[in-house]
Amino acid sequence: MTTKDQGTARLVRIEPSPRWVRAQVADRFVVDSKQPLLVWEHEKYPTYFFPYQDVRLDWLEEAGQSGSRTFWNLTVNGRQVDRAAYHYPHQPDLDGYLTFFWHKMNHWFEEEEEVFVHARDPYKRVDVMPSSRHVRVKREGVTLAETDRPSLLFETSLPTRYYIPAADVNMAHLIPTGSHTRCPYKGVASYWSLSLNDKLYKDLVWSYSDPIPECPKIKGLLCFFNEKVDLYVDG
Repeated sequence: MTTKDQGTARLVRIEPSPRWVRAQVADRFVVDSKQPLLVWEHEKYPTYFFPYQDVRLDWLEEAGQSGSRTFWNLTVNGRQVDRAAYHYPHQPDLDGYLTFFWHKMNHWFEEEEEVFVHARDPYKRVDVMPSSRHVRVKREGVTLAETDRPSLLFETSLPTRYYIPAADVNMAHLIPTGSHTRCPYKGVASYWSLSLNDKLYKDLVWSYSDPIPECPKIKGLLCFFNEKVDLYVDG
């Protein structure tokens, strides 16, 4: 279902989701729903909207309106989260539904699995395929990795990523950092910076040491940012 303009909001798509979704703040579930809606407020990814009966409305206090949205503050065990939730009062398709800002919750779950960053898009694919392509990674003329056994990760709308076994990477140039990023489709990534010719290129390489179950083929492999190195595939 696609919506038309209502007020100043233009939503791309709305559809029901069969997933059980929960969000947690201060070890308390503020929403627990088996009948959420997936709503695309833009083209990039969706968010979950929940029927009021699945939300702890007694913990919410209206915080005013801005543009096409009405906001609520959330208070849980004495902790207040400003403008934690919102809804679209002039969207008939979302009447009786609200959502929470993903980054203002401590944890999100789909069924029993924690999900990071944003809701997963059911129309987005992540495929990992073992390959015998010859892949070589260079920077400033120095070979950083070379392999005939990469794993190629194809993710909808993103460039192909080449994951390389650590044994085929020149680890002498890599310095582990404390940086981490989260992906709803792959899990938590750890990073290395590249030290080369007295220069430091921060967080240029990453790896998933414990990817989510849907993406086990990249476990322990290393990947360089294509955009920051010279990448040769099959010559």
